[in-house]
Amino acid sequence: MTDEDAPDTLGAGASDFILYAAPSGGVRVRVLVQDETVWLPQRQIAELFAVGVPAISKHLKNIFDSAELQEKSVVSVLETTAADGKVYRTRFYNLDAIIAVGYRVNSYEATQFRIWATRTLREYLVKGFVLDDERLKHGAAAFGKDYFDELLERIREIRASERRFYQKVTDLYALSVDYDKDAPLTREFFAMVQNKLHWAITGRTAAELIHERADRDAPHMGLTTWKHGPDGKILKSDVSVAKNYLTEAHLGELNRLVSAYLDLAENRARRGLVTKMADWTRFLDGFLELNAYPVLPDKGKVSALEARLKAEAEFERFREVQDAAFESDFDRFVEEAKQLADREDEGDG
Repeated sequence: MTDEDAPDTLGAGASDFILYAAPSGGVRVRVLVQDETVWLPQRQIAELFAVGVPAISKHLKNIFDSAELQEKSVVSVLETTAADGKVYRTRFYNLDAIIAVGYRVNSYEATQFRIWATRTLREYLVKGFVLDDERLKHGAAAFGKDYFDELLERIREIRASERRFYQKVTDLYALSVDYDKDAPLTREFFAMVQNKLHWAITGRTAAELIHERADRDAPHMGLTTWKHGPDGKILKSDVSVAKNYLTEAHLGELNRLVSAYLDLAENRARRGLVTKMADWTRFLDGFLELNAYPVLPDKGKVSALEARLKAEAEFERFREVQDAAFESDFDRFVEEAKQLADREDEGDG
């Protein structure tokens, strides 16, 4: 094999290895996750599919000889230094090679591993790490400095973003070490976080705020901000956004509240504390109580649908008044041209 054909070299720390446990419970292997794929040496591929290493070697040779896969594209070398100082080079094979072998020797186990690997890689790409039972059991000690540095960077990015206040809190929740977007706890947190923040600041849920303040007879229909404000028209989509009804004082208080919550997250990351979904759920209520804010006891008295229907009905009546009074850039241009013409006529006279 020429230098050009030689496999690439992998560099891996302890935190790049995760444990795969087969659904049957009979197989447990440590898997390397790197470069958007998973890697195993021949010995562990043999353990995974319950065959001998010679069988794995034979199948890999056939796969490469038949050009089903290009060896250089699916093989990399991991160098490890033993206690005696010797450097050992071990050939690792990526997911494509593992599955190609698996379908030849144990198609059921190959399918189960492929499903697990696909889910694992998706989690790795989203969060930059993967959680397994062993890592969770050992807490912060199982996560390296790189993990917490990355976490700090993500928290700062959330702080600097232009996302809405409650979206920043949900973005923070999504950094949980065990984050699962489909978990019941996640759905509950996402459904309640906006209401918890509005309740803390105003004593009303988002729906109650909209339902109470949407008023066709009030200036700007009760809105304090809107997409094209302060001079542009209020749109139908503006009137169902609770934040648009908050006063400047409430907006400032909400900003300080969320900023302090992000401080909590950043401090935990600096201290190397691993935070799970249940922690963020508990922390939000505790954080509000600690700062003497009321904690929402239920889902509120007005549903989101009731609030939206009421606001949109008010808007339909308000739209008539707005259209009659609204002056567009074109209207202003015409009026300015008319005034200029009038002044010129007066000058000529």
